[in-house]
Amino acid sequence: MPKETGTKPIAQNKKARHEYTILETYEAGMVLTGTEVKSLREGRASLIDGFATITDNEVWLHKVHISEYLQGTWTNHAARRPRKLLLHRQEIAKIQVTTRESGFSLVPLKLYFKDGRAKVEIGLARGKKTWDKRQDLAKRDADRELARAAGRRFKGID
Repeated sequence: MPKETGTKPIAQNKKARHEYTILETYEAGMVLTGTEVKSLREGRASLIDGFATITDNEVWLHKVHISEYLQGTWTNHAARRPRKLLLHRQEIAKIQVTTRESGFSLVPLKLYFKDGRAKVEIGLARGKKTWDKRQDLAKRDADRELARAAGRRFKGID
């Protein structure tokens, strides 16, 4: 059987980019059980309430929902159990120093398969204020309007 190549997206946390300013992103592997992998291959996961913490120089992913595998037996996994993330020691140390400052947190952004292995993209994030969110929405609307105007001018409508 040929090896899998490329990336296959499973889940995204779109709300995280709206609620937080993402400063850095890291790709991490996950320690999973067999039924979790099978459930992920079916695309049954949610990152909505997820967050990561550092405990004893290990990064743990909490409140990420991976649904139980439908054909699983008594060996099935718990849907919201903490999962260990696999990162380099230097990356963990760097994240640990930054998250000690107030206002920073680790948020899962994407869940995907890369060359057949389950990966999660976590972001070092700072929470946005309400006015930051409004400012981002206004900037996005202005950029969209500029693109529309350029398209109309290119087509010769205006």
